[in-house]
Amino acid sequence: MNQRCNDPQTVLARLCEEASQDTADVASRWAMSGAMSLTGEPSGPPRQVPVGITLRMEQLATTIGEITGLSIDGPALLGERAAIAGFTRQGSRSVGGYAQLVESIDKPICINFARPDDLRSIPAWLQEEIDPNNRKELFSVLGKSKSEQLMKQADLLGIPLGVPGTEKHKHPARLTEGKTSNKQAATTLVIEFGSLWASPLCGDLLRRSGCRVIKIESVSRPDGARRGPTGFFDLLNGGKESLALDFSDERSLELLKKIVKEADVIIEGSRPRALRQLGIDAEIEVEDGKVWVSITGYGRNGPRSKGVAFGDDAAVSGGLFLKDPLCFIADAVSDPSAGLLAATLALSALKSGKGWLIDIPLSAVANWMLGTGEKPEEIAENIIAEPRARKIEINAPTAGRHNSQLENEFS
Repeated sequence: MNQRCNDPQTVLARLCEEASQDTADVASRWAMSGAMSLTGEPSGPPRQVPVGITLRMEQLATTIGEITGLSIDGPALLGERAAIAGFTRQGSRSVGGYAQLVESIDKPICINFARPDDLRSIPAWLQEEIDPNNRKELFSVLGKSKSEQLMKQADLLGIPLGVPGTEKHKHPARLTEGKTSNKQAATTLVIEFGSLWASPLCGDLLRRSGCRVIKIESVSRPDGARRGPTGFFDLLNGGKESLALDFSDERSLELLKKIVKEADVIIEGSRPRALRQLGIDAEIEVEDGKVWVSITGYGRNGPRSKGVAFGDDAAVSGGLFLKDPLCFIADAVSDPSAGLLAATLALSALKSGKGWLIDIPLSAVANWMLGTGEKPEEIAENIIAEPRARKIEINAPTAGRHNSQLENEFS
């Protein structure tokens, strides 16, 4: 194994290097990835994208292979959900169907109403009476509104909103080094608090690399991806152990803290305050030698750190979308790219033998994926592949499937 892979800071620096490539060759590889077929107007041809997207996903796949020997088709990860669910390109509407690119008075923005509560919050967000289900009226109001004011109110209310130019991080991750780990366990224990796509993909890749992964969910709010395509949930969560807890119950919190104490890696897919409220603090765990992976919309610190984001709108905030006409790139592109980056850095951090806080904002990952922004010409001769997914090895467990066993083990 390359010794440079033993230090996540070195790995991150390598990942941030710009490499020159034959754009025509990259264009061909993008066409074969399956993600190109998800990019463009439904009535038009699939579109080319900045070469950085293909190059970054290939670079991540190569790096994780150097660390673990795991073979991954990086660009193909961008189309896995669509391959399983049968999704296709929808132009200015996201592949998943919930997000929409629209024009504000000064720039394009991305609205994303995947949750019912977000729809109900529209009148408070726009500060005027409006039927949340009347898209024509909504788009009219947005077209007369300034993006900055929309953003401030959205972040205040916890509504996901993609606004280009608001991503200020220079790199796709921030790393904070902790103390040396004293654990000598034969198996690496990973605790995954994530949901939907990015965090579960990180956990899945760590599992495929030989780690033991325990997926922890709230009994009242299980992973929302359980309501989506079953095959996709199985792909990301098969082979993990499932623990479902009532976070308001003292006995459950006591068990949770015992498991966290024994963990080597903790994957967090929500804003930091969620676990702090449970008495679990990232900085303390990192000083204890643990690797803590924090995947958020806009990072643990910064002007939008309190904002909520999902893959499609975070990508727009990072500048990762197409213009003329407005169009999403692949399917929630920030999610699988952030998940792959998180796994790569976490595995490198484990090799270092030290604790690390790995802070990964979805929007910063999108901005990094953009690279120089160089975009190849559309090449009609390219063979455009359909999306594809890795083989589903095992069905995911039901929520709480391993509660009794884990209670016995960690009590």
